[in-house]
Amino acid sequence: MHSSTLLALISAGTGSLAYTIPANLQAIYNAHKAGTCAKPLSGTSSSGAVFCGDIPNAIFLKGSSGNYDNMDVDCDGADDKAGDCSNDPTGYGETAFKSTVQSYGIPDLNANIHPYVVVNEPPYFDAEHYGLKPLSVMAVVCNNQVWYGIWGDTNTEPTTGEASISLAQLCFPNEHLNGDFGHGAKDVLYIGFLGDDTVPGKSGAKWNANNVSDFEASIKSLGDRLVQSLGGNGGTTPPPPPPPTCSWEGHCIGASCGSDEDCSDDYICSSGKCAANNGSGGTTPPPPPPPTCSWEGHCIGASCGSDDDCSDDYICTNGKCA
Repeated sequence: MHSSTLLALISAGTGSLAYTIPANLQAIYNAHKAGTCAKPLSGTSSSGAVFCGDIPNAIFLKGSSGNYDNMDVDCDGADDKAGDCSNDPTGYGETAFKSTVQSYGIPDLNANIHPYVVVNEPPYFDAEHYGLKPLSVMAVVCNNQVWYGIWGDTNTEPTTGEASISLAQLCFPNEHLNGDFGHGAKDVLYIGFLGDDTVPGKSGAKWNANNVSDFEASIKSLGDRLVQSLGGNGGTTPPPPPPPTCSWEGHCIGASCGSDEDCSDDYICSSGKCAANNGSGGTTPPPPPPPTCSWEGHCIGASCGSDDDCSDDYICTNGKCA
């Protein structure tokens, strides 16, 4: 499919399929862009990215601080030399899950029609070991929009950030991408979802679609549901509320004491700890101590500018270690 034809289809039929990034996904994008991956699941690829497990129930590609990954163009599968794939120097005539796709009623995925993402396989990365399913729906945040694709092909090399020509041109319709020219900026977030309910199967997608518009429409409802399941705090644990303040530092709620005189303000000594007086002789028990960590002053709730300012596997979100 030639670029002009594809772009016409995008303008006419898919404008409503890419949408403004929902609040929960925007929070995830912002929270994880700064800093580095706390739970890497692979080595570093040639583009500087790792498969990362920092988001619950998902796997994503994370680059160095401030980066995600780029988008190289993949043209493998049926009609691998058609249209803007005609100059692909590495095109291959079939995709990794061809036998399964054939059971869906088509010869193979078509890079010009099916928006797919390439995910590495062993020895570099074992996606299925972590729960990512072949031909599952993935979310791609690119160019301030969201598109959905499927895990449609694999790569044994340590290169990441590859997508089919149809997905690349959906993301960046004005960059004239083709089989030998991709999107170089490392601002694309690829998210794979874990579990069996991420796979549309034979009847959950229009595999025999004649254009990318129709196929994209067929997986959008599942993609929307999977994105909504990610939650809204960026996949992090929010910092605990600050402890109550008092006028005598070191003698506030939770401090050790021998009598009421050892406690600030109107706090009283209860069971060896300063506690609030509820007015009837009862007390409010002191709050539990904050989580310990190996780098004092850089634990949960501490101020931070990046993940590197936080101890252990905590990350920096909204200026606080979490």
